Amino acid sequence: MQSSKHGKPPGATSISRRSFSRALVSSVAAISLTFAFSTAHAADMPHVMLKTNMGDIVLELNAEKAPKTVKNFLSYVNTGHYNGTIFHRVIDGFMIQGGGFDKKMNEKAAPNKVENEGKNGLKNAQYTVAMARTSDPQSAGAQFFINTNDNQFLNYPGQDGYGYAVFGKVIQGMDVVDKIKKVKTGAQDVPVQQVVIESATITK
Repeated sequence: MQSSKHGKPPGATSISRRSFSRALVSSVAAISLTFAFSTAHAADMPHVMLKTNMGDIVLELNAEKAPKTVKNFLSYVNTGHYNGTIFHRVIDGFMIQGGGFDKKMNEKAAPNKVENEGKNGLKNAQYTVAMARTSDPQSAGAQFFINTNDNQFLNYPGQDGYGYAVFGKVIQGMDVVDKIKKVKTGAQDVPVQQVVIESATITK
């Protein structure tokens, strides 16, 4: 290939100092906007630590995708509702459920219900956390469960047109979840040795 008069291959272009400066400024601005978006996005991800008698579990909550559910869950955390409750239903290969009964198996009142946000795009994948409910799609109160498997059949629309609303995921303590799912259970999938949520606190 022959070189052109100025010694550059045909089609090659030169960048002036001014153009380079403009491009650099644009790149810095784009990076700043990306960082700002990431920071704002992170602010929508509060963390809650469940301190259990088998170890700590940290949940990251997705307030962007499930704002009403996260607000409801945090309201119960703030009132101390979960302190001293148990994981009362454990099924290996499915999920561990808690937040509704104390150590004497007395059901705790949960007057605040939350709209089913199952249509938020979040999936019932392993180590995600979702709201438990009755057959009434709008009955979720305080009880929640952590998926120990990919439970696609719980995703929207599910079997009832609503599915089960995922609102976060485990980011620390997956090993604790794995220990809990293996505990021995008795009637109605209640653990023989209690798995106690000693406290639930907002850490971020």
